[in-house]
Amino acid sequence: MQEVGWEPRLPPVDAETATPAQLAALEACPPAQRRSTYFRTLVHDPASLGERGALFTSVMYAPRGLPRAERELATAAVSIVNGCVYCTSVHARRYVELTKQEDAMRRLLEEGLDTPLDPRPRAIVDFAAKMTAAPGEATAADLAPLRAAGLTDLEVLDLIHAIAMFANANRLMQSLGKSVVPAEVE
Repeated sequence: MQEVGWEPRLPPVDAETATPAQLAALEACPPAQRRSTYFRTLVHDPASLGERGALFTSVMYAPRGLPRAERELATAAVSIVNGCVYCTSVHARRYVELTKQEDAMRRLLEEGLDTPLDPRPRAIVDFAAKMTAAPGEATAADLAPLRAAGLTDLEVLDLIHAIAMFANANRLMQSLGKSVVPAEVE
């Protein structure tokens, strides 16, 4: 759950050489993201960065549907399945910040996605893992554990949005660069 770095394959855009459109796209991002190497790499295509940012905000911070902590749990599970160490680290920490359930997240990271969990998180992790590894094999029966755990239609839809968006986000991050794990974590 330590912070992981990220090293781009393309040179990030520097503020001194950025176009007005690139500067405007970065300015539209939250302050911490404006300085991020990842966002300065994404801003090579300012329109795409703007669309990605709007989608991320809509999916992860919407005030309705699935609670944010459960979105973070799902995206951590997706990132584990996809092998995106950077995103796993970020969303594992956010889940712990929101829930104070460090033990549950640590077990997921150290023991794997099959570690014992309470029914609702178990249903979310299992669904996220299946939809990430084999989305074409999912059936209506895969919704039964979510329903048994009390998820509403809107919560299921929010969960699917988070899973699908992070399938893309993980691949984008892994294609544009690589995670840099601190030496003490390796």
